[in-house]
Amino acid sequence: MSTLLIYGATGYTGKLLAQTAKQRNLPAIVAGRNQAAVTALAQRLGLEGRTASLDQSDRLDDLLRGVAVLLNAAGPFAVTAPILVEACLRTGTHYLDVAGEIGVFERLHRCDDAARGRGVMLMPGVGINVVASDCLAAHVTNRLPAADRLAIGISRTLHISRGSLASMASLVDDRVVVCRDRTLVRVPVGSLERHFDFGRGPSSSTAMSWPDVFTAHLTTGIANVEAYVQIDSLQRSLLQFARSSAWIWQSSIARALLNGDATLLPEGPSYEDQKTRRRAIVVVAEDGRGTRVCSRLRTPEGYWFTALSALALAERVLSGEIAAGFQTPARIYGADFVLGLDGVYRDELEV
Repeated sequence: MSTLLIYGATGYTGKLLAQTAKQRNLPAIVAGRNQAAVTALAQRLGLEGRTASLDQSDRLDDLLRGVAVLLNAAGPFAVTAPILVEACLRTGTHYLDVAGEIGVFERLHRCDDAARGRGVMLMPGVGINVVASDCLAAHVTNRLPAADRLAIGISRTLHISRGSLASMASLVDDRVVVCRDRTLVRVPVGSLERHFDFGRGPSSSTAMSWPDVFTAHLTTGIANVEAYVQIDSLQRSLLQFARSSAWIWQSSIARALLNGDATLLPEGPSYEDQKTRRRAIVVVAEDGRGTRVCSRLRTPEGYWFTALSALALAERVLSGEIAAGFQTPARIYGADFVLGLDGVYRDELEV
């Protein structure tokens, strides 16, 4: 088995990935930009550590020397992903990340031809975004092959890491992205709402710009996809405020403040909380005659699910199970891949 390099290993998610990789005896290298932090983590885990700044292309190529798979956990991914993908294309290294920013997926998809030419696989979103919804979308499409619409519902999370908040700062907008007739379009925030049963009866959810709309379309070929997140009345009010004031938050000064505020927060929830709390993802498929099918995944909380899924996918890639170009999890590894992860269960629901 070849080597896995975890870049951004000193952040909250990166540490969880590195610790879990060590426990699974994966041949892993921890890496990042801060030499002192990388060295301390490498010594604590008994792993090799490497450092390189994103503005040093020659150092990045050295960083990937002897590496088969790069797993990027360094956000904001809009900044890190394009640079690291370029390095992977130069060195013939397969690229995975745990991004949740839809713009990153669109940008990396434009590298599909280059990746195919180099025999390199690009698979962003190997964590809670987008593995769970991608596998579930594939499953419901198998149940209803004539489906032409998908609605994805994602239960709320009570915890968010400092790095995730910094990445989310770039997503503040007054519009959300949906897939209509195979094209990504933007609709007003709060204009699309529906109910999903995440396990305690129907719950209100609102459309959000999740990359799941992009990947579910690629995986299933379904032309119309929307992604929703569970919200309560307070969150709905905050979304309405964001819609009316998005122009303020899009300024460079406001984004700097949002990123700065993220550094004041705790690094992230305790790892034990991650192992005990639960999430749910629901996907509804509908065809032109009004026939609908609905399935639900019950999973561990987001960061722990991300560690499980990202490393399981990394193991598949290390073993040679790859397809060159931009890929999605279920398109390569199947709808049932997710059921092989600890604590993941699938239910068929009545609609």
